[in-house]
Amino acid sequence: MSNDIDFDLSPDQWEALKALRNPVSNGRLSKAYIVEGLVKLGLVVVSDGVPSITPTGRKVLVRGSCRLLDLVA
Repeated sequence: MSNDIDFDLSPDQWEALKALRNPVSNGRLSKAYIVEGLVKLGLVVVSDGVPSITPTGRKVLVRGSCRLLDLVA
């Protein structure tokens, strides 16, 4: 793909991005500065005080999953 997006996210940012996959969990994010960082990267938007993952954030999460698995192994 020509639109390869590579972000060097911290473990906390990855966890926050993963948590945002499920809309029910959005209210459980406790570290606002992590969400703010993801908003600056265009991976998350906040609407009416509720963060949600953007299409770009979803792509980054899917593409980064392989790299995360390599770190665990």
